Amino acid sequence: MPLYRDEGIVLRTQKLGEADRIITLLTRSNGRVRAVARGVRKTSSRIGARLEPFNHVDVQCYEGKSLDNVTQVETIDAIGGKLAGDYSKWTAGTVMLETAERLTPEEREPTVQHYALLVSGLRSMAASEHEPTLILDAYLLRSLAVAGWSPSFDDCARCGEPGPHRAFNIQAGGMMCPACRPPGSAAPSPLTVALLGALLSGDWEIADESGHRERTEASGLVAAFLQWHLERGLRSLPLVDRTWHSQAQGL
Repeated sequence: MPLYRDEGIVLRTQKLGEADRIITLLTRSNGRVRAVARGVRKTSSRIGARLEPFNHVDVQCYEGKSLDNVTQVETIDAIGGKLAGDYSKWTAGTVMLETAERLTPEEREPTVQHYALLVSGLRSMAASEHEPTLILDAYLLRSLAVAGWSPSFDDCARCGEPGPHRAFNIQAGGMMCPACRPPGSAAPSPLTVALLGALLSGDWEIADESGHRERTEASGLVAAFLQWHLERGLRSLPLVDRTWHSQAQGL
């Protein structure tokens, strides 16, 4: 059976039999793949610890009829160990893994942009470059954009009227002008809209200077926008710890 080698992020693991696991990875060249890692639950396994969620690995597999089979694994970056000691980072990272799996529904479909976003986001989280919830929300917005659902935070999402505008409508795709605004639209503060635009574009200077109120409001809108397009909620999203910033600032 044909062998292939690729690098990827471990998204999820599932027990199989008494000693095996099914490993779900998002890879650079082969997209999302599922493979059986045999014997990794045994204490004598040399690769079991490498195939844990978050880890960035170089993996060799051979193709099977329904599931591939892992034959060799080398660690590129043990990201899981770097996140394990911080609940805020771990929960935010878990949402990123679940989102990556949900936004790549077709197995073996190359998704280089999704892969690159996930790797850079997890590395930024592990290095504490920004607050975990900011990294998470930036990742979610950019992943949705890659999937074809980029929200508009300036011009009207319906008619294109130049902004700024005050209304945000999830179903319509972003900010709405007064003429297009549907009933029930949200009215985020201008600072929240600026933060959302900064997270989408990667303007970390604006994002890092934002206040707790704007971050909380932005996170709510991002979560609602994500779950609208995924058509069902993420199991990990309610577990995200959003207290880090308020504690750090004494708010």
